[in-house]
Amino acid sequence: MTKAQDFRAMTVDQLDDELVKLKKEQFNLRFQKATGQLDNTARVRSVRRDIARIRTVASAKRADAQAKA
Repeated sequence: MTKAQDFRAMTVDQLDDELVKLKKEQFNLRFQKATGQLDNTARVRSVRRDIARIRTVASAKRADAQAKA
């Protein structure tokens, strides 16, 4: 699990890349769960929360950039 502070240090483009990576991992974890191959069930929760953290930080950065413009 990554902290929101780590995400705040990233640029919006880096956050978008990280979001894509986590969405792929989430898909793979769901697929593993459906086929009964998932070992670490807690990882599903942590990935979901990291996705939420990234979306929150990215939207705040975008809103800040629009306010400055």
